[in-house]
Amino acid sequence: MQNVGANAGLVWQCLNAAGKAVEVKQIKKATKLTDKEAYAAFGWLLREGKISIEENEKEVFVALS
Repeated sequence: MQNVGANAGLVWQCLNAAGKAVEVKQIKKATKLTDKEAYAAFGWLLREGKISIEENEKEVFVALS
């Protein structure tokens, strides 16, 4: 697994470019991160208060805070 901080940067850049909430599958596809890498990056960004996560019936969305 690569550096969690670097992966968090990739996720943040993806969300910043989108300018809106993005579905987790789309983030993983855009950043080419594995499940473990993506969720570790989400944890890093959540801990720093930089993202929020919303869940509807079937999908999970991530947005910048």
